[in-house]
Amino acid sequence: MKSSKTLLLQFLFLSLTHLTVFSLSTSQPTSHHGLENILLKFSQWRDNQLSSQDTYPNTNTIIACIICFIAATVSTACGVGGGSLFLPILTIVAGLSLKTATAYSSFMVTAGALCYIIYALFFMEKSPINYEIVLLSEPCMLLGVSIGVLCNIMFPEWLITALFALLLAITTTKTVQSGCKIWRDETEKERVKVQVEEGERGAEVPLLVNEREGKENGAQNMVPWKHLVVLVLIWMCFFVLHILLGNKSGKGVVDIKPCGITYWLITISQVPIAIGFTSFILYTKKKEHEHTDHAHGTEKASVIKSKLESLPMYVFPVAAILTGALSGLFGIGGGLLLNPVFLQIGIPPQTAAATSSLMVLFSASMSMVQYILLGVRRINEAVMYAVLCFVASVVGLMTIQRVIEKSGRVSLVVFLVSSVMALSTVIITLFGVIDVWRQITNGEYMGFKLLC
Repeated sequence: MKSSKTLLLQFLFLSLTHLTVFSLSTSQPTSHHGLENILLKFSQWRDNQLSSQDTYPNTNTIIACIICFIAATVSTACGVGGGSLFLPILTIVAGLSLKTATAYSSFMVTAGALCYIIYALFFMEKSPINYEIVLLSEPCMLLGVSIGVLCNIMFPEWLITALFALLLAITTTKTVQSGCKIWRDETEKERVKVQVEEGERGAEVPLLVNEREGKENGAQNMVPWKHLVVLVLIWMCFFVLHILLGNKSGKGVVDIKPCGITYWLITISQVPIAIGFTSFILYTKKKEHEHTDHAHGTEKASVIKSKLESLPMYVFPVAAILTGALSGLFGIGGGLLLNPVFLQIGIPPQTAAATSSLMVLFSASMSMVQYILLGVRRINEAVMYAVLCFVASVVGLMTIQRVIEKSGRVSLVVFLVSSVMALSTVIITLFGVIDVWRQITNGEYMGFKLLC
């Protein structure tokens, strides 16, 4: 495993060095051979796809809908959003521009996340959503997204592509390792269960830990209106600031000069808002835990504490701000990065998928509403894709839930996550390399850019 990681890092380093040296060259290629010829043909095919978007509906749109349906079925079921799959499908297959595809993707991710939350709240016996994690993470994640967007403006495309490929390759490997570990634990648990059924003694400790935690978590399968109100309040605060700031092009509901005094005051105000909400939530949770310790006694409280509660509370805000910054930098939804982070922390797969879906719902819906207010082209087509993803998400959730119930293997969710991540790594890396290659051949500037 170590040797494969070393080879992967060496390959990415050599590729990054090649791109850097090639970008500094001022000479234009006169002929194309090998990989360059393939990239040229693919780029020309993509240009033809982009030119065909004016004829709607067409065959490309129908094919894109079918592929998006399949992608939404898998991605929503494992709680990774699916934006990293939707963007290449919409741009390459449907022939949409990157700007339009990004807007459509926010509609589709929001629909998929909404479907998961409705399913978890009203159709599952035990809700797997951990609202404490969402409350602790959401303000810092939204702040991190804003920081990542600023970095995205300054960083060159080749650097973003290389960093994204490296990060996804590492997290995919870690996720596969987590899935294998959970699979082994499930196998051991099944073996112990057979021994208990056969009358053998002394096997009850490793068997009942997860089941006991599941019962404790599942007892609160009610709509937590108090937590949802706080989350909506956080969403509204950041949404108002984003609407005032506008999008990357400086388009907003209010005419604010980009990089002016008002612009920076609004931007910096996100920091105290995130710190204020997080501090208040941390203080509230600390009081609740102290009250629980007094009510149940020290010994009993230590027994009923789950692995989640034993973690320091600051872990989730720190992880959220880093995840949000990477999401904003790479221009993707947070689900693709949140889910692996939760799995590495030690959160059960279904809880990780459901919790990341709720967080993605708030972040993706913010982008969706912003696109609506600022005017997105062909909004009826965007709604059509969103409805398609909602239906696909229902199919995916029902299917994966039945498979888990019959097999007893929650690790299947982890392997689904790793599969989506591996596919995203290949697609987005290829997509980024094509764009970088086009910039190189066109002689475009490929260094760091100023923020203003």
